[in-house]
Amino acid sequence: MPTNAPAFKISSLNVPVFAPSLLFGIAEGSLLPIIPASAGALGADLPTAAVITGLVMVGTLVADIPAARLINLVAERKAMLSAAAVGSVGVLVALLSTTLWMLGAGMFLLGASVSVFALARHSFLTEAVPYSHRARSLSILGGVFRAGHFIGPMIGALLITLINIQAVYWSAVIFCALAAVVLLFVKPDVMPDTPGTTKGATWMVAKRESRKLATMGLVSAIMGSLRTARIVGLPLWALHIGLSPAVTALYIGIAGALDLALSYTSGQIMDRFGRRWSALPTLLGLSLTFALLTIANDPTTFLTVALIMSVANGVGSGIILVIGSDLAPKGERNEFLASYRLLVDAGVAATPLAISGITALFGLATAMFWVTGTGIVGAVLAHRYLPRRAKPSEQTLPISENM
Repeated sequence: MPTNAPAFKISSLNVPVFAPSLLFGIAEGSLLPIIPASAGALGADLPTAAVITGLVMVGTLVADIPAARLINLVAERKAMLSAAAVGSVGVLVALLSTTLWMLGAGMFLLGASVSVFALARHSFLTEAVPYSHRARSLSILGGVFRAGHFIGPMIGALLITLINIQAVYWSAVIFCALAAVVLLFVKPDVMPDTPGTTKGATWMVAKRESRKLATMGLVSAIMGSLRTARIVGLPLWALHIGLSPAVTALYIGIAGALDLALSYTSGQIMDRFGRRWSALPTLLGLSLTFALLTIANDPTTFLTVALIMSVANGVGSGIILVIGSDLAPKGERNEFLASYRLLVDAGVAATPLAISGITALFGLATAMFWVTGTGIVGAVLAHRYLPRRAKPSEQTLPISENM
């Protein structure tokens, strides 16, 4: 197939990338809401349950750097397949756990598999997709991730209602396994191995590219932090103003659907007008809506703010992935993306702790204003350092359209 951009079809990514990503995302999304309850059933108090839940992110952080070495060794498809298989094992360990240690170990394995799976698909799309289609492809990937985390909890809630909480774990095992099966049957010409990158040089690459990481990497970490603050902050504020759990879930679900619907639009904006036209509205929009949230004292204003927040978040679907791909040096993308993702994941992991600490000391409204200030800092950095148009990669790997 010709390697020129017009010949490329985003639909060629449906089976090798988007389908397994959706299946894996459903598995992860279905589990996250029930981990605290599972820990509680094994005797954990609230702080311990929070630690067990946090082990998913700890596993992700620990695996971010080693993931690059694994991908260099086996290439992206096999790395994704292996990660899905390990994810199944981790969920199975959690399902069969009789102690908090076993449950924690299962969640740690799941988090590590998330890191490998995410880096492998990010690296593959960075190399394989022409620059002209990069933002749309990565925005769709971001939308697929959101869809998984939207569908997963709904499946989990249905299974708990009809069967029991253990059924959610079995469902997650099955979805992880299905992702592995899809990848197992993907033909090499549909998802070819990309050229290998420099092995064992992650920290060297990070040091050499430290300016990128300290500027645009920090912007991406702040965007990841804002998105995590949205996930944590909306339910907390709903609780603060006395909304029932059912109303809270309904309103956040409606807002999530709007966010998901804007995924492809975000990619079109970035491919047509440049990355800053997505990054700046997201940073400024989320910053504004966190401030507005502090005056949402009834269901109507809460829903209104949640919807505005979803629009701001939706126009930036995939932007963190796109910036990473644009910045990744040729021939060393795995090493760079590993450090880049570690920085973003660290920002994500630190956000709930920061919100919790500020809320305990100064109140929830102050925590929301802290998020606003963080977003404004990110917008200033994005305006200063994000180029109006990133340079396209010199070469891309062709993907077969015969699917």
